[in-house]
Amino acid sequence: MKTETAAMPHRSRKEQLHRLASAAYWVEFSKKWLWVIARFVLVFGISFVILYPILLKLSIAFKSMDDLYDSTVIWVPQAFTLENFRLVFTAMNYPAVLRNTLLLSSAVMVLQTIICVLAGYGFARIKFKGSGLLFAAVIFTILVPSQTIMIPLYLHFKNFDLFGLIELFTGKPANLINTYWPFIISSMLGMGVKTGLYVYIFRQFFKGIPREIEEAAYVDGAGYFTTFARVILPNAIPSMVTVMLFSFVWQWNDSFFTNMYLNEPKVMSSMMSSAGYGIATYMTGGGQAANSLVQDPFFMSMMMNTSVLMAILPLIILYVFVQRHFVESVERSGLVG
Repeated sequence: MKTETAAMPHRSRKEQLHRLASAAYWVEFSKKWLWVIARFVLVFGISFVILYPILLKLSIAFKSMDDLYDSTVIWVPQAFTLENFRLVFTAMNYPAVLRNTLLLSSAVMVLQTIICVLAGYGFARIKFKGSGLLFAAVIFTILVPSQTIMIPLYLHFKNFDLFGLIELFTGKPANLINTYWPFIISSMLGMGVKTGLYVYIFRQFFKGIPREIEEAAYVDGAGYFTTFARVILPNAIPSMVTVMLFSFVWQWNDSFFTNMYLNEPKVMSSMMSSAGYGIATYMTGGGQAANSLVQDPFFMSMMMNTSVLMAILPLIILYVFVQRHFVESVERSGLVG
């Protein structure tokens, strides 16, 4: 017994040496480490692409004008300053812009979610002649660039009329430009930002719900709308959370329609586009002095980076609080599948 016990370490060493000498072992070893290295390079590369712009904006936002003109200062400022944030906060009326953006994005988010969940359920459960063609038209709206319908949309809301009733009672069509009504009306009628994508998400989610659940509700005496409200919607919370977050963030970051409908920097995206000139005017009172600051690329870079940081700061705070629910909703909605 003792002899067998003493011989076991010797055999294990021989087996280990034999294993190290085999080519198959080194092939598997190389595959394993090549995959580890490739995964590290991929994750590091994607992280760098995402984080580099944010780190660069942070570095520039905390610099003073002297640091910008100093060629020896690259990443870390010699003296950290919050003057840039104070200028953006005061000159661009940041509290009012933040309030307007929150209200507009929240209203668009709620309206788009309600309209898209109804449309998605209809396409998933109600079959009628031409339903497939109509759904294809909804998907086609995702592919159509917004620039192709820019002029018709602008003219439509500049001379807005409802079956001729507005002109009948007021004598002229309503001008909705420079108001929030174009965003509200577009969301209510299913023409908001990325509406086609949201309808597609809801349709795919509802198609994954077994019909037996609805049939059981019908047997218990529930009507069509009661079944939808009490049975389907509670199960659709994951997809609703996904669509609500997407709608809120995309409306928050939208610059195309906000610059087209709004003449003044009332929301975050329009504030960012005019931050440099607005702050230069605030600092100098306008005139030639403001133009000289606007023509300074260092000044414009500093103000633009600071305004972008202040614009995305509420979204970062929002994501910190809802990231767990967002990840769970994306997984359960099957968006990544």
